[in-house]
Amino acid sequence: MSRLVRASGALLLTSALVVPFAPAAGASAPMDTPEGEAAFTLTVLHGNDPESALLHASAEPDFGGAARYTTLLHQLRDSENDGTGIGPDEAADRGVVTVNSGDMYLPGPEFAASQEEGAPFYDAIAASYAEYDAVSMGNHEFDFGPDLYAEFVGGLPESTTVVAANVDVSGEAGLAALEDAGRIAPSTVAEVRGEKVGIVGALFPPLATITSPRDVVVDEVVGPVQAEVDRLTGEDVDKIILISHLQDITYEERVAQELSGVDAVVSGGGHEVMAGPGDPLVPGDEVTVHPGTGEPLSYPLLVVDDDGDEVPVVTAGSDYKYVGRLVLNFDANGDLASVGERSGPVRVSGTGDDAVEPHPEVEAQVTKPVTDYVAELADTEVARSEVALDGTRDPGVRTQETNLGSLVADALLDTGARNAEEYGVPVPQIGIQNGGGIRNSSVIPAGPVTALDTYSIAPFANQVAVVPEIPRSQVKELLEHGVSAAPTADGRFMQVAGVNFAYDPENTAQEVDEGGEVLVPGERVRNAILHDGTVIVEDGEVVDGDAITIATNDFSARGGDTYPFRDAGFTVVGSTYQGALERFVTGTLEGRITAADYPEGGAGRIVVGEEATAPPGNGGGTPTDPPGSPAPTDGPTDGPTDGPTDGPGGGKPGDSDGKDGKGDDKDSRDDKGSLPVTGSALTGLVIAALVAVVAGGSALYLSRKRRTATDAGETDG
Repeated sequence: MSRLVRASGALLLTSALVVPFAPAAGASAPMDTPEGEAAFTLTVLHGNDPESALLHASAEPDFGGAARYTTLLHQLRDSENDGTGIGPDEAADRGVVTVNSGDMYLPGPEFAASQEEGAPFYDAIAASYAEYDAVSMGNHEFDFGPDLYAEFVGGLPESTTVVAANVDVSGEAGLAALEDAGRIAPSTVAEVRGEKVGIVGALFPPLATITSPRDVVVDEVVGPVQAEVDRLTGEDVDKIILISHLQDITYEERVAQELSGVDAVVSGGGHEVMAGPGDPLVPGDEVTVHPGTGEPLSYPLLVVDDDGDEVPVVTAGSDYKYVGRLVLNFDANGDLASVGERSGPVRVSGTGDDAVEPHPEVEAQVTKPVTDYVAELADTEVARSEVALDGTRDPGVRTQETNLGSLVADALLDTGARNAEEYGVPVPQIGIQNGGGIRNSSVIPAGPVTALDTYSIAPFANQVAVVPEIPRSQVKELLEHGVSAAPTADGRFMQVAGVNFAYDPENTAQEVDEGGEVLVPGERVRNAILHDGTVIVEDGEVVDGDAITIATNDFSARGGDTYPFRDAGFTVVGSTYQGALERFVTGTLEGRITAADYPEGGAGRIVVGEEATAPPGNGGGTPTDPPGSPAPTDGPTDGPTDGPTDGPGGGKPGDSDGKDGKGDDKDSRDDKGSLPVTGSALTGLVIAALVAVVAGGSALYLSRKRRTATDAGETDG
């Protein structure tokens, strides 16, 4: 498939596909419009990463939401098909395809509404009304394992194909049956006004490091995608779109360089905002800066492929906030001639001149029941904070210490210590929470903290895990891993409890393989001191001494985000990390989050430099002392009613004895049994509202449990 090679001033991309997340130089300006009229104009309407933001955009109730998104998508589809407002560079012969690049749902309070007994899959209902021609697989689709994902795919209309050229689902019965039925395929062909449009899918290869695919196998990207493109081209499909979920637009950019025959790439997983100067954005959004060029990502990003042709790469933010509109003009030979000037993101607004009304069916079938469910959580106050709690991504929990990050790490350490005796593990001295697992992406104002907030902060089904007796040299490796991507925002950046450390981002960063084996030792961590005053790293060198026990989440303990635990045995200790957070603020902190314990800007647990901040009391406490409260010394106060869950929600897949990361099939709950009542703030709370976690780790409110989710996990995407 030959296409126009534009000899313009755009900066060409020539570097090879070597490191997925390494930035590449790129052009970010629209193609020049050639002389003459296009023979056919194809508009690609696209979304990505809706992530169960069914009600509205975070902190912006007048924007986003599945119901408004659906209305806007339908309006744009109609106007594009009709040719309303088309540009002079466009053809009268025209058509539309509609795609989504994955992460169709995300564990959290809105997703949890679907897990109630008898409830439908609300995310699938919303996707059905969108009437996508194709959707890509995303990493979050596997957070509760392949079985739940198969249920979601089964809830989509048969006209919507899930496409993934580099994914083998034959090892999972539910997904394999859908593949046999043609619901999952490497690609699909949409018939658009007599034209054939091929849509090929691709998924992030190291999927198992960030979620729970079980026996789903993901291959590298370029080879399988190119083979599928070549097959379609051989069948006279001359217009081909790649919808990929590769976590970072620079990854898609590099993949596009290695491909030929692809006319456009719709990217997912990175949440980047691309826009032109005149494109209105959702309040609080800013255009993402390209990490290679340092320039804002205008729409589209142009990449030169293996044939020397320019390929537009686009994405549309996340959370139902935008519908991307990519206008592609093709000549009579089926070659891409230009990108229409009208291309760009269209924000999903419920106010102002561009407001749209919610889609009535989505409003009734999705918005209302999910709103009612979330309202119950929002009415339940679990603590009051004297300070604003920072859960933003960048700068924030993925780049530096924040007070909310410290709060979550403290909750892990607190639960690990509280439940250590019952589960037969040593009392942990350090707590580690990966920044990618803190998901509220916002600042929670000083004042009430609700049950809904705890779900937004810690939405995944991850269990608190204790990893006993890690050698100090490996503890340093873990600390090195936590800062190895700095200053780039990355989900592996750690938030810590029980330890203060200093690092130098100018020094050599640690590199590990997918199994957590250290390929390049890090030299960034300079000094680390436990909160009992024990120095474990001095002048960049490990200080000999006793091994150290760590409390973390089971996602990290089993190597998620490539944390170098390297199959160390771990034990889950009867609580999800959301449950641990709730128990910590209601019980240990007695409903008060103080400025003294959690100052805005952090308490100096992680600093840039050579010397770590002196621990509280100059090292006079114990490493498990939570702020404002003595550490438990007599074992757990009231143990969990059931054992830990199995699989990635509670240990290693296939383990079954409840130790060393092995769980059973029983429901798991935190150690409080039910939501603690903290003073008059919870007067009137219905006592029957219980915290239940479906098997596989799905932490849900209320006693009406639905189906079993066998595999749970999370990602930093």
